[in-house]
Amino acid sequence: MSATPMSGEAAEEQEEFGFAECECCGLTEECTAAYAAEVRSRFGGWWICGLCAEAVEDEIRRSSRLISTEDAVKRQASFCSSFRSAAILPAADAGDHLISVVRRLIIRSLHSSSPLLRSTSDGPPRKDLLRIKGIQLQLDEKYTANC
Repeated sequence: MSATPMSGEAAEEQEEFGFAECECCGLTEECTAAYAAEVRSRFGGWWICGLCAEAVEDEIRRSSRLISTEDAVKRQASFCSSFRSAAILPAADAGDHLISVVRRLIIRSLHSSSPLLRSTSDGPPRKDLLRIKGIQLQLDEKYTANC
C-alpha cells in the first residue's frame, strides 16, 4: 500500500483552533492560527473580527481622501472604544432609566400641540390619561406623581 496525501477535510481536522479577541470591538472568534496570521497581515498587525473588517473596508471606500488600511482600522477602533465607553447602566438602573425616559416622553407629549399626541379631553391635559393615535393609556399614579 502506498501512502496517500491527506484530503482537505483531514488536514483541517488536525489544525488547531483557538480564540482571538478583536482589537477593535472585543468580540471573540474561533479561528485557526493561519487565519489569524492572514488577518493580521491584511490589517497592519491588528487582529479584527469579520464585522470590523467589513467596517474598515467600508471606511476606506467612503473616505473622501485616500486613507491607509491602518488609518481605517484606527478609526474603527476609536469608534468601537467610544461606543463601549458610553454610559452602560446596570440592569436595575436600566429599568429605572427606561421608566424615567418614558415618563419624560409622555409629559412632553401631553404638553405637545401635535394632533397625534394630546390629552383625551379638550380641557387642560390630565396627567393620568394620554391618547396616542386614538389609543387611550391610563398612566400609573406612582409615575405621574412627580410631574
